[in-house]
Amino acid sequence: MGSPALSGRNNGQRLGITDPISLSGPTEYDVIKTRELEKVLQDAGLYESQEEAVSREEVLGRLDQIVKIWVKTISRAKGLNEQLVQEANAKIFTFGSYRLGVHGPGADIDTLCVGPRHATREEDFFGELHKILSEMPEVSELHPVPDAHVPVMKFKFSGISIDLLYAKLSLWVIPEDLDISQDSILQNADEQTVRSLNGCRVTDRVLRLVPNIQSFRTTLRCMRFWAKRRGVYSNVSGFLGGINWALLVARICQLYPNALPNMLVSRFFRVFTQWRWPNPVMLCANEEGSLGLPVWDPRRNPKDRFHLMPIITPAYPCMNSSYNVSSSTLRIMTEEFQRGHDICEVMEENKADWDTLFEPYPFFEAYKNYLQTDITAENDDDLRNWKGWVESRLRQLTLKIERHTYNMLQCHPHPGDFSDKSRPFHHCYFMGLQRKQGVPASEGEQFDMRLTVDEFKRSVNMYTMRKRGMEIYVTHVKRRNIPNFVFPGGVRPSRASKMTWDSRRSLELKASDSTQVDRPFEATESLDGVDDRRKRRRIDYNANTNLRNGESLAAAHSQPVEVHEVSQISTTSSCSIKDVNSIPTSANNIENLADVSSQNNGDQAAATDTPSCKEAEKLAIQKILSGSYDSHQEFPCEPEELDDIDYTKQAIDFGATRQGIPMTSSVAKTSSVVVPMTSCNEARLTSRSYSNGGLEELEPAEVVALSSTGTTRAPVAERKPIIRLSFTSLGKAGKSS
Repeated sequence: MGSPALSGRNNGQRLGITDPISLSGPTEYDVIKTRELEKVLQDAGLYESQEEAVSREEVLGRLDQIVKIWVKTISRAKGLNEQLVQEANAKIFTFGSYRLGVHGPGADIDTLCVGPRHATREEDFFGELHKILSEMPEVSELHPVPDAHVPVMKFKFSGISIDLLYAKLSLWVIPEDLDISQDSILQNADEQTVRSLNGCRVTDRVLRLVPNIQSFRTTLRCMRFWAKRRGVYSNVSGFLGGINWALLVARICQLYPNALPNMLVSRFFRVFTQWRWPNPVMLCANEEGSLGLPVWDPRRNPKDRFHLMPIITPAYPCMNSSYNVSSSTLRIMTEEFQRGHDICEVMEENKADWDTLFEPYPFFEAYKNYLQTDITAENDDDLRNWKGWVESRLRQLTLKIERHTYNMLQCHPHPGDFSDKSRPFHHCYFMGLQRKQGVPASEGEQFDMRLTVDEFKRSVNMYTMRKRGMEIYVTHVKRRNIPNFVFPGGVRPSRASKMTWDSRRSLELKASDSTQVDRPFEATESLDGVDDRRKRRRIDYNANTNLRNGESLAAAHSQPVEVHEVSQISTTSSCSIKDVNSIPTSANNIENLADVSSQNNGDQAAATDTPSCKEAEKLAIQKILSGSYDSHQEFPCEPEELDDIDYTKQAIDFGATRQGIPMTSSVAKTSSVVVPMTSCNEARLTSRSYSNGGLEELEPAEVVALSSTGTTRAPVAERKPIIRLSFTSLGKAGKSS
């Protein structure tokens, strides 16, 4: 199963919608660096013990027995004859990180229960099965979420976390050898069943579309670890989640089918640093299907044209798995791709190691201004429900700030949450704030976000299951006043921390700037060069520009193979095609690779990645992306990114937010003039301070309307202190003041 595909093909079939960029096999350097990477991942505790692996298998076997007993019980209760009762069956499938083989110690198991047509979701799954589980001593923390976008039952079984979905098929009897990868399984299925089946179908398809499963798994473990360390692993926060990273890594494996993880990680950053979003990442051509289910298709679905970072699932019905990405989170991820690419480049010169790549992002040192969102409840159950709802809406705060400041104020949401142990039933979230890079700041220029924050709080507080004690507070906090409980051990680190890659690069840029200042009479082109380098380090994606690329995205979708077809690259040295028989079938045989490329016996990676190879790969990537987009194509109007929330019914969504529907800003409705940026000359009101000296509650701004005679009416809201965030002297992210 883990053997590499011959010449980038699987059973004679090409993997992916294009030919591979390179068919080169591993060099001795790749073997050594891959061993080092595996040791780093092992030392980081990313692999579970054999005892835990056995325990997981036992739990899954026990769960499978339980659902089989459950389905026979409800079949008998519904009056089915004894033969049908004996034939009644249900089956457990796994998906997600466990099915992909990249889960770590303590990770939950994503599971799917597939049942027959007479076993209903509401009455039988969330009713009878929930009752059976609640009476079992091995089961704890049982929490059903029937109204989520993908209904789920969460619990712990013998200490192992389980997320259990349910799919009701149109079959009277579920065969034990059921193949859910067949599209016919979706016949007459309701939307919740289709969504529940999607995880298993996508996971299985990914494993079929990669040439070497073992290399894919090691590379994916690496990228997941890297993304968590760099703070870009969270679908609900607008970054990428597990399935998104799996699809990106799988695409790199298709483009470099014979490469080991060392090379795959390097090429991941090389390819996606050059990727021109919103070009879609696709593992295979989209299938239309015969069941009429909606698929990702910008030719037919206008909303699909405005996705900023489309990563398309390979199983029918194909959909964009990354529609939560915003302009701010795309910018952050692009910068992180560039950083990863830079480090991999110097790693090839033996000037950096894997630890450098995995240095954690210094989130609480990167900005001078933050938004802190605190939530509270009266007990654990209420806090769990409230937390899930608020987390599903936090992305809206990012989108609202982007919209109301015309993308001049950039947001960086922290993907995790924090708890103050001295406060029971409490969680808080943070978002870094900075002025858009490259835009000159006027003296004393301010941002007034009170209306934006108030609108967000109103939307969150309309949660239909809200109970007494469920509260949310949004405050502005300076870096120096970040609470200590967010830091490891509750101790704020010393500002004189150890030198990191980012701090070194910052010093290098400062030194470069000083050199240019010392040579004022140098040619203008040299100054422009410094500015260009800065811009390359901080690529700023303007949402309006990206959103207007949708029309041409439809053209890309209409001809996925023809447009992206790229001829095989013919290069020399390690870029040439190796004897595929010399490639191992598994990373376990990695020691046999020492003599694969005897012609490249040098220790230096430069011999394996020559400038000509890099240039050839760059041209190949450009050819893959060429002809896909016409940037001049525009739409008459741009839809808002904000969701149109339906508050008339329960809308808990713990996995993702519904896709964007055009929505008119409530600010525009309640205020005659909306000015997202205010100057300190416009209002000099004393802001209300709190006991900690660093928090400012963001209150609603005073709304003043004009009467028909032109006179000013009485203010709608009581005058409250204006909150002004000054960014005139704001340092760049990644620098400490």
